[in-house]
Amino acid sequence: MVKHYLYTLNNSHKIMAMKTKSVWKVDQKMYILYCTIAGFISVWAISGLLMLVDYISGTPGGTFFTVIGISLGINEPVTAQYVGFGLHLLTGTVAGNIYGQASIFWRRITPNSYRHGIKTGLVVGIALWAILFVPLATFGIQPKLDSFVTSAPNQYIFEIASHFQGLYPVIIIGSLIFHLLYGALLGFLAGRMTEVRAFVNHK
Repeated sequence: MVKHYLYTLNNSHKIMAMKTKSVWKVDQKMYILYCTIAGFISVWAISGLLMLVDYISGTPGGTFFTVIGISLGINEPVTAQYVGFGLHLLTGTVAGNIYGQASIFWRRITPNSYRHGIKTGLVVGIALWAILFVPLATFGIQPKLDSFVTSAPNQYIFEIASHFQGLYPVIIIGSLIFHLLYGALLGFLAGRMTEVRAFVNHK
């Protein structure tokens, strides 16, 4: 019984080692490209969920993106929304690219399978939330919204700023959930492509 368990455990380690080794027999440029695409697809999915939240909460569609834009000093609502949306897509896409590059040099986060990809993707999501979103929301977005409550350049921005008053804890917690979803989807897509050997170098 013990021998059988040890034999099974040893085989499991060998299989994992083979999977890890197979990842390094890839076209690294294509691998990074696919991780970048995975990031792009994932951030689009999250963008759709954010629009759904706007619809459910009764706020205008794209409010989150508008908030990003006006926090940068853009007072025209439509322009602010497009700029915020563009930055959101860019951040998610670049994060996928960085994930691909990092996983080439740090084997522990290499998405050998979709399951392992989800785990490492969740780490990426948490890192993005802690390193990028929380400081940005705390020291950039929220102070700007607070200032607009007393002195807004137009009625639309005043209404948005008023809507988000007192919601900082909800935003921080909610954003963590969205970042975890983004990371899980990013890792799943990268891991799945690894499993089907989408970027194996056959040379």
